[in-house]
Amino acid sequence: MTTPVIIFIQTTYYKKTFSTKIKLTLVPITLGVILNSYYDVKFNLLGTVFASLGVLVTSLYQVWVGAKQHELQVNSMQLLFYQAPLSSLFLLCIIPFFEPLTGEGGIFGPWSLPALATVLVSGVVAFLVNLSIYWIIGNTSAVTYNMFGHFKFCITLVGGYVLFQDPMSINQALGILCTLAGILSYTHIKLMEQEEGKNRLAQRP
Repeated sequence: MTTPVIIFIQTTYYKKTFSTKIKLTLVPITLGVILNSYYDVKFNLLGTVFASLGVLVTSLYQVWVGAKQHELQVNSMQLLFYQAPLSSLFLLCIIPFFEPLTGEGGIFGPWSLPALATVLVSGVVAFLVNLSIYWIIGNTSAVTYNMFGHFKFCITLVGGYVLFQDPMSINQALGILCTLAGILSYTHIKLMEQEEGKNRLAQRP
């Protein structure tokens, strides 16, 4: 549900317009994601509340990543340079309430060499993921970044089926096809709109 919420936020608060065709591409994508996850998820009130908050926070984060890059005229690396230390500081204040400080598994050790190497590698991967998020959103949009996310979701499911013989139900297969149809439609319409925009600019005196 992140993509529709992003469109709602950008339309309502940032006065950004989306064509009807772009909005319609969300129908097969949303339907595909629901088909893929509905039978694997159990719903309850607390889980729904947390999931809804997660969607809202993620949508706001992605919208602000694009908005701040344009507002401050910075690239993805510059924005990450300013954001990452603040995030680390916030986490350092919260971690003591949820993680032990000392002892096995504690923040201050003792740490084995493999555990330390795993954490460092995880940090590098997280940095690259954040950088890719900032780069894609900064050069395209938050909606386009979500399309990448949906495509990754489909590739993960298909890869699990092909490489590891993970079971795939009819609902999942239909969900993947619906999602891919929506992604291809969005890409085609977006490219056409960009081409039309270039043509209009070229025709101006």
